[in-house]
This record gives sequence, structure tokens and C-alpha cells, in this order.
Amino acid sequence: MTLTWESTYAIALELRRQHPEVNIEDVTLQQIYDWTIKLSDFEDDLSLVNDDILYVIYQDWFEENMHGQ
Repeated sequence: MTLTWESTYAIALELRRQHPEVNIEDVTLQQIYDWTIKLSDFEDDLSLVNDDILYVIYQDWFEENMHGQ
């Protein structure tokens, strides 16, 4: 599966899987960006990202942690 900036939920799930020890409340948007572009399935234009997209990834990750899924 190829991940793009539009795949916010899938990115959040993958980041959660790869960084289980991280307290989501301490994660910065810069960390989300850095970790996302390092994902092996991520393939998108880096210039297309903005803080709104990164925040949606953060929110999706936060929600997953809250619901424990």
C-alpha cells in the first residue's frame, strides 16, 4: 500500500505501530513529518505537506490511543 499525505489515518496507524513507546501528547508536528517521510510505503511530494495535514495525522493517532484500538 502506498501512503500519501491524503492517507492521514493510515499514516497515523503506522506511526503508532512503529513508535509504541511515544507519548502522543509529547509528539511535535516536526516529528510527525520526519517519521512520516521515513515510512517505507510513503511516496508523495514533500512540498505538498502543511501543518493542517500534520495535525490531522496527530489527531488520528491521538484518537487511536484514546480508544485503544
